[in-house]
Amino acid sequence: MTFQTTSPEQTEALGAAVGALVPGGTVLAYRGDLGAGKTAFTRGLARGLGCRETVTSPTYTIVNEYITGRLPLFHFDMYRLTSAEDLWDIGWEDYLDRGGVCAVEWSENVSAAMAGATTVTFEKLGENTRRITLEGGDFLADLSL
Repeated sequence: MTFQTTSPEQTEALGAAVGALVPGGTVLAYRGDLGAGKTAFTRGLARGLGCRETVTSPTYTIVNEYITGRLPLFHFDMYRLTSAEDLWDIGWEDYLDRGGVCAVEWSENVSAAMAGATTVTFEKLGENTRRITLEGGDFLADLSL
């Protein structure tokens, strides 16, 4: 399913709608260039999960954890990783075992570990306009804005 947003607030609102529905154990594999809306979407995702922490990009930390919502949210940035092997080395399976939601930026860098993930593709169409495509995940059938 594909959505078009025309502001960061709309991108966040879409993320919040996903967050309200996403079940524990879900991996969201993000794809998209820098500035395409991944962090804005994740801010909304966290809000939809009921997280109260401030969401920031995990660029320099690899993963940020938000644990105040109905499910924990683990926001990964794989930009600096070169393979799925690197992901396993940082304890990927431990995060999966915790039953939260894993939002993975630059998932294409660790594609071998993304089997079964729900794919979220971000395309920058203009200064504030984004096309966001969500694929996989039965919970998406209930998604509406």
